Amino acid sequence: MFKTKEFTDDEWEAIFEELKANPNVYGLPQRVPGSALLGSFNIRKLGKVENRSANTWKFLGIVCKSFDLIAIQEVMDDMDGIHRLMEEMEGEYKLIASDKTGTYPGDAGLGERLAFLYRTSTVELGEVISDVTYDRSKVTEIMFDHLDEINAIKQDFDNDMKDYESGKRKGKPKLEPPTFLAFIRSPYCVSFKMKGEEPGYEPYSFMAVNAHLIYGKPKDRWREFEAIMNWIRDRVVQQDKMYYPNFILLGDLNLDYDDPEKDHDKMEKFMKSIDEGTSKEIHVNFPFLDIHPNETAHFTSNVLLTQRYDQIGMFFRDDDGQGKGYPTHKENAIMGKDEQGPDYGVFNFSDLFANVLKDGKRMNDLGKDPKKALVKRFQHEVSDHMPIWLRLKLRKSDDTRRNKKRRV
Repeated sequence: MFKTKEFTDDEWEAIFEELKANPNVYGLPQRVPGSALLGSFNIRKLGKVENRSANTWKFLGIVCKSFDLIAIQEVMDDMDGIHRLMEEMEGEYKLIASDKTGTYPGDAGLGERLAFLYRTSTVELGEVISDVTYDRSKVTEIMFDHLDEINAIKQDFDNDMKDYESGKRKGKPKLEPPTFLAFIRSPYCVSFKMKGEEPGYEPYSFMAVNAHLIYGKPKDRWREFEAIMNWIRDRVVQQDKMYYPNFILLGDLNLDYDDPEKDHDKMEKFMKSIDEGTSKEIHVNFPFLDIHPNETAHFTSNVLLTQRYDQIGMFFRDDDGQGKGYPTHKENAIMGKDEQGPDYGVFNFSDLFANVLKDGKRMNDLGKDPKKALVKRFQHEVSDHMPIWLRLKLRKSDDTRRNKKRRV
């Protein structure tokens, strides 16, 4: 049943009116001819239809159909919810989703699917679809490289278990490996070709990786982040053999980047190290790690406006021309200058709700307790994350450019 604190019909009507009148104020991207929009949205426990009201489904539909391609995390094993969402998207989109990941079949725990919704008039599904995993030989290599650490951790665990079984220890110990062995949820990799609504544009062909990385201790988060980054890097290095040579990582990376002034140097050093030892230069660009030229602070993506868990990252090489059009890190300083892109942002529905329901205030204008009280009204019903997006400028095809020159 719906929670009593859920927004009323009148409140939703006011929200819809404000969003329709001022979408750009809150960062909801609008379609622009000659550009393509990618998004990522962790929709909290997207499962049973009855867990959300009709107004909430309408709102989520408005959000998701703003994009040509959107990666969605936390899709439950029950897919009725995402099918209900697609009803709000008016038949323009198709769905492709992973099987449940994060728990072994039959075991207790909250597993989830990773999904993509794509607009059929502007996006084509490719032929390659796969989970992202480290195979047995690689896992064995990692284990052997860290065998002494693993043995030491195992000995401590055995001692703690003896204390637990004898009653000397209250809580059951948890075995935490000292290194990365496998993803807590296997990222989901799907090939797409993104084109314009009108002919005459070069499509973007890429492998989209949808990821929901571990939420745990900072060192565990960093291990998984390093692992997915290295996996994509090593795939891009093999560009000559690739189905599609460029990768875009989208998702809830649970990135430990809540204090950019402190965390930036570590992140920048790691990003610069990506192509060390590789035969070709790899461009890696995570725009959300920088401050957008039109903003004074980094974007946040959780509804409390305190964290930067959600990210979009591009991996590409331009030595053979197939990486043309993707913005490099240097171009982040001019993002948003052209309405066709490139650009990036967050749809800040926290500010939308605060503005409508709290007399024109922004979320961060509210005091601590009023802020938490408002968030409680929508963090389960809508989500505790906000969607992030990337706009890419579509390039005119060689034939179109040649024909234009002839006419001139």
